[in-house]
Amino acid sequence: MTAYDYWSITQGALATISLSLVSIVLGVPLGLALALIRWAKVPVLDRFVYSYVSIVRSCPTVTLTLLVYFALPQLGLSLDPVPAAIVALTVSTSAFNCEIWRSSLVEFPRDQYDAALSFAMPRLTRIRRIVMPQVYRASLPALVNEMTLQIKSTPAVAVIGIVEITRAALRVGSNTYQPLPPFIFALVLYGLIVFALIRLQRTVEKRLRSGGLA
Repeated sequence: MTAYDYWSITQGALATISLSLVSIVLGVPLGLALALIRWAKVPVLDRFVYSYVSIVRSCPTVTLTLLVYFALPQLGLSLDPVPAAIVALTVSTSAFNCEIWRSSLVEFPRDQYDAALSFAMPRLTRIRRIVMPQVYRASLPALVNEMTLQIKSTPAVAVIGIVEITRAALRVGSNTYQPLPPFIFALVLYGLIVFALIRLQRTVEKRLRSGGLA
C-alpha cells in the first residue's frame, strides 16, 4: 500500500466519523422526545411512536438507506447521497435510542415526579430538574453502546455511493490486488474511533460520579 492508499482509507474514516456524529447528535434527542411521548402516554402519538419504533427497529440499515434514497423522490423530495445517508442513519438510531431512554424512564421512581407535582412545579421543570438528571445517568452506557453500533452501521450507506472506511478499503484492495492490508488498516481505524468514544464515556461517568456534571 502507498501513502495515497492510506490517505484514501483515512478519508473514508473522516466520512464515517462525520456521518456518525451528525446522526448521533440528531438521533439521541429525537429518541428522547419519542421516549417521553410514550412515557407520558400522549394519546394517538403514543401509538404512532410505538409503530414507528417497531418498524424501524425491524428494518436493516441498508434497506432503510435504499428506501430513503429511492422512495422519497417518488414523494417529490430528492436527496443527495450524503443527506439521504444522514436521514437513514438518524431514523435508525433514533428508534433504538427511544427504547434506551424509555427503559430508563420506566425504571424512574414515579413518586418523585408526583411529589414535585404536589408543590405545583411545572411539568417541564419537573422533567428537567428531577427526571433527566437521573435518567441520563442510567441511560449513558446503553447510549454509548448504540453509538458504537451506529459507527459500525455506516458501511450500509455505501449502497448509495458514500465512500466510508469499508468502501475505501475495498477500493484500495481492488486496485492493489492485496485486500488484507487495507482491511487491517480499516479495522485499526474502527478500533481507534470506538476506543475514543469509550474513553469519552468513562470521562463523563467519572465527572458524573464526582458531581461535575450534576
